[in-house]
Amino acid sequence: MKQGQHAMKTPPIVSPQQWEAAREKLLVKEKAVMRARDALSAERRRMPWMAVEKTYAFDGPAGKASLLDLFAGRRQLIVYRAFFEPGVHGWPEHACIGCSLGADQVSHLAHLNARDTTLVYASRAPQADIARLKAQMGWEIPWVTITDSFDADFGVDEWHGHNAFIRDGSKVFRTYLINSRGDEAMGTVWSYLDMTALGRQEAWEDSPEGYPQSRPYKWWNWHELYVPDAAPDPKWIEVSDAGEAAFKRNAENPRPL
Repeated sequence: MKQGQHAMKTPPIVSPQQWEAAREKLLVKEKAVMRARDALSAERRRMPWMAVEKTYAFDGPAGKASLLDLFAGRRQLIVYRAFFEPGVHGWPEHACIGCSLGADQVSHLAHLNARDTTLVYASRAPQADIARLKAQMGWEIPWVTITDSFDADFGVDEWHGHNAFIRDGSKVFRTYLINSRGDEAMGTVWSYLDMTALGRQEAWEDSPEGYPQSRPYKWWNWHELYVPDAAPDPKWIEVSDAGEAAFKRNAENPRPL
């Protein structure tokens, strides 16, 4: 034990059978939390939409961009307000430590894009500094410069946060905001999709009538092989169907302890 460390009061040491029984007991609560999270996401999909009437301008790698441009032609957009600018701890070598940790855990965006959703980071640093930072840290997230009151208008001028938007043609609507400790869980394709108005767009979800939905697993692909509107790989359908059947059998006939 290192000097200054206190002795840990560890849980009891048990047999494999006792450990499995303890896990099964806790699993009941874990599944309840999962179902509650699914119900919360279903409520998000029924949140009212707020029309974005104001015009916003960003600086991007290709020049000026509007909020609509940030969608990159997709239906949904998530904008994370990252703190990288003068006055932030780490400037100019680094972005905020917390925002940087978040950027490090962002999953491959091809999977999110395959669900018609774009993720963009936004800061007040100039594009030259953002390009340098991305190269230094190995980040490939689209990242724009805020030039107006976007951060103040959407509640992220003083603290980080993810704002979700959806578009209907050229009309843009704000659908949700996750900030504070809620941001800790962000980074996976699932955490992003769960905060959007359309959700994961899978048939098992409780969504309003007419929302786009398809069978779970079937839309998945290797990140470099997504083709818009392409039919799923028949072999993958076979494999995932077998997996679903096995999950169902296990749920109906739990293994005895």
